[in-house]
Amino acid sequence: MKQPSKAIQKLVDQALQVLASLGIPLTGLTARRQQKMAKAFLAVAGLRPGINWCDAKDNHDGRQLTSRQIIAFMNAHLGEAIADSSYDDIRRKDLLLPEAALVVLKSAKNPDANTNDGTRGFALNPVAAAAIRQFGMPGWADAVSLFLLGRETLAQQLQRERQLARIAVQLPDDVTLNFGPGKHNALQKQIIESFLPIFGFGAAVLYVGDTANKSLFLNQAELTKLQFFELAHDKLPDVVAWSSSKNWLYLIEAVTTANPITELRRQSLLVLTQSCSADVIFITAFPDRNTYRQFAKDIAWETEVWIADAPEHMIHFNGNKFLGPYAR
Repeated sequence: MKQPSKAIQKLVDQALQVLASLGIPLTGLTARRQQKMAKAFLAVAGLRPGINWCDAKDNHDGRQLTSRQIIAFMNAHLGEAIADSSYDDIRRKDLLLPEAALVVLKSAKNPDANTNDGTRGFALNPVAAAAIRQFGMPGWADAVSLFLLGRETLAQQLQRERQLARIAVQLPDDVTLNFGPGKHNALQKQIIESFLPIFGFGAAVLYVGDTANKSLFLNQAELTKLQFFELAHDKLPDVVAWSSSKNWLYLIEAVTTANPITELRRQSLLVLTQSCSADVIFITAFPDRNTYRQFAKDIAWETEVWIADAPEHMIHFNGNKFLGPYAR
């Protein structure tokens, strides 16, 4: 695909602003996926450089395009060169989120059409179109508020934040953790401030290091009581915390570029903690899903995964239970 003109790129950027304002999540989409979604949306609305947003067409105007017609519009007016055989991507990828957010109607011509019916017409939802036509005008914010009134946006639905109780993480009164800069240290800070208050059952932090200071905080006395293994910085997880109410010892690796809890890492930690009086739980923490995907194939079974940008959720790798220790 050739570089789009400035006029096309400006229109695409505006379309993404509109879609985001109407509650469509853009986070996690590649730049190319965002661009194609924006252009398919513009095609459905009949918008191209030289046509104002107030002239967007909806289903009541009789503008209903098949997926092939959408491709033709994108190629003719929006700088694309998409093969006609790619028509199924329009339904499966490019308009998937606008449809789910009720911005685009997927079967405007025939609501009862089969999913694979290529004659189905895509059209702007007239309710959404009333807001879209106000983009760039003084009434835009009010129009968006009216469209979203009384409904949960698609972004909110997909985020699925859970209202979980949070318990303060325990640190000695005279301790303040000052992490240095960097993604790894930022993730460790999130583990202490977000993961442990939700899933730590009142955990006390017993060890945490940062990139520059491997012993940023160390409660040697408590670790000794738990018969934790002899400390060696090349073997320590990034964060060690203990819940007295559960007698669970959390061994947490913060992964931004390397070193998740693999089968080999888990096995070595099991050997090192065989005399520990607490039950051991293994956690690999990632800053976001994109980083997690890079390491998903390496994660050990009977361990847990936590992702900082969705802090109320966890991923459980097998086992006969959710968060909890396994027999050693």
